[in-house]
Amino acid sequence: MALLTWDNTGERLYETGVDHGVLYIPDQTGAYETGFAWNGLVTVTESPTGADTSPQYADNIKYLNLIAAEEFGCTIEAFTYPPEFGECDGTAMPDAGVAIGQQPRKSFGLSYRTIVGNDVESNEYGYKLHLVYGCLAAPSERAYSTVNDSPEAITFSWEVTTTPVQVTGYKPTALVTVDATLVSSTGLKALEDELYGAAGAPRLPLPDEVISLLGT
Repeated sequence: MALLTWDNTGERLYETGVDHGVLYIPDQTGAYETGFAWNGLVTVTESPTGADTSPQYADNIKYLNLIAAEEFGCTIEAFTYPPEFGECDGTAMPDAGVAIGQQPRKSFGLSYRTIVGNDVESNEYGYKLHLVYGCLAAPSERAYSTVNDSPEAITFSWEVTTTPVQVTGYKPTALVTVDATLVSSTGLKALEDELYGAAGAPRLPLPDEVISLLGT
């Protein structure tokens, strides 16, 4: 076995940025067959919860640890959002330009891209695709303030919970992350063609299909 070394050239990796956001609206079957570009993404904060341990005692010792189910949530912050997100944010539009709040909230899917950089190629080294399923956005606060000598654009923010979807051979999941530096270029292109619409209407493949596409 080779001796361990640290900070070798090309191995000083980091992650940064967020872009290429896409909103996907599910159809009546739950398939994410319609995608819309999400401009103005500022941050997507991934917030897994659960997986707490519950110690069990017997024979005067700590006998085992039971682990609670893990859930995935996130916070989306953006300068703007696609008009189609309105129905996911509890807004109905009975007529053009007229929005009615406090309506039923529709679930959605989401994809976004983050940059993977290193010490040689900087931000050009690669990226990761993040695919999120079964999203439901909670009501959010919006603070409108006067224009002054230090103007700032308002940002919108949503707390998002998820419902996992099935993955053959694994437990259900709400998040699939694809590292473009590790998968085949052919499989990556096939997946991105689906996500961004080069192969037809933009759509979010379910995890089983993602794995199949990356194997091409």
